[in-house]
Amino acid sequence: MTVEFGKQLQVVETPIPGMIVLELPVHGDARGWFKENWQREKMTALGLADFGPVQNNISFNDAVGTTRGIHAEPWDKWVSVATGRIFGAWVDLREGESFGTVFTIELDPSRAIFVPRGVGNSYQTLEPDTAYTYLVNDHWSPDASYSFLNLADETAAIDWPIPLADVEISEKDKNHPRLADVTPIAPRKILVVGANGQLGLALRAELGEAAHIEYATRADLDLADAQLGTARRWRDYGTIINAGAYTAVDLAETPEGRRDAWTANAEGPARLARIAAENGITLVHVSSDYVFDGTADRPYREDDALAPLGVYGQSKAAGDIAAATAPRHYILRTSWVIGEGKNFVRTMASLAERGIDPKVVDDQTGRLTFTDDIARAIAHLLRTEAPYGVYNVTGSGEPATWADIARTVFSATGHDPARITGVSTEEYFASASAPVSPRPRNSVLDLTRITGTGFSPSDQDAALARYLSA
Repeated sequence: MTVEFGKQLQVVETPIPGMIVLELPVHGDARGWFKENWQREKMTALGLADFGPVQNNISFNDAVGTTRGIHAEPWDKWVSVATGRIFGAWVDLREGESFGTVFTIELDPSRAIFVPRGVGNSYQTLEPDTAYTYLVNDHWSPDASYSFLNLADETAAIDWPIPLADVEISEKDKNHPRLADVTPIAPRKILVVGANGQLGLALRAELGEAAHIEYATRADLDLADAQLGTARRWRDYGTIINAGAYTAVDLAETPEGRRDAWTANAEGPARLARIAAENGITLVHVSSDYVFDGTADRPYREDDALAPLGVYGQSKAAGDIAAATAPRHYILRTSWVIGEGKNFVRTMASLAERGIDPKVVDDQTGRLTFTDDIARAIAHLLRTEAPYGVYNVTGSGEPATWADIARTVFSATGHDPARITGVSTEEYFASASAPVSPRPRNSVLDLTRITGTGFSPSDQDAALARYLSA
């Protein structure tokens, strides 16, 4: 066997999306040779997915012409050769436009290939005593979904160096289906937690009802369940969107509410983050302006220090910290959320219609955020594979007070905005008999980072007008 020495570590693209070949430096002398077969830091810097291998397998092949495949498994593979040489053939068996795309190449110890989940893998040995080795990022499971393609499929038309009639093939591989009969491998699943809440409903409208998207209510998946880690085959999931939260801001100041807020807003995200970290899942978590104390004289940025005032804000801040422990995470901070169900805008519209002239707080400033905009932002970050981290997501336009927004609602519904009386937060809650949570006076969030990804938040006034006319 001749091994090519002196290569530079480099990436070679293939026609199959996500599959790349790496040329590997091999160092040798009269004693033999040495190579770094898998070097995470160097290889991810060149664009290889940080795929988190958990198992290393070796297939030793005695004879020339040993042929195996074509198998597509629900995990990623890092394929290389320790000794000998192979002709490798890969066929994309994933759902989508690239289904059926073929790529072939010879591998010796100086070349490796990253094979994404769902791409069919096969090879034929070109030298005796060939050791074919591969890292995978999941453990084999009988419950996993596999797909197979016949080695002799006429559509793939793989040009095998040694005719299939002259080589050793298992009976099972001989009986795999042709491409027209192959069941494509579906994408990794997206799980939306809190699917019946106002954001969950908006995510249903945005993401649709594709087979790989699951919507779970608390009855389906309880984040407080100690068995959450085994409640699903989590390796089949690519994204978890946590759209659920405890949002009763004032009730959170009571003993029972405090417990419920921390369970939903802190412990739940911590459990999801642990699952995401262990299974290579992207975690999307929705947060709040209440993680800040509202004393800044400018819009809050994503990297500003957390300083929550009340129990609700404290539990949300703890949830942010927990969610950020997932290596792949998006934390979306929002403010003044409006969606389906009871909310401030609907309340003001109802008061206007019923002839009630309300007193509304005029010393808290922020922007409305409509749930369809949050759902759109989540889809955008996932689709564009934006850098992981924290993003502020609110409506755009000039900040306003709650009293300003109330006047806009009255005016838009044909009523006199002068019927609104602005009052301070202290005046508004002066007669309250139950505990009241402190509110941040400044809830304006800086949108520079999210717009830098190419996302355009809706103007809050235009969005409010659409909401009222719907």
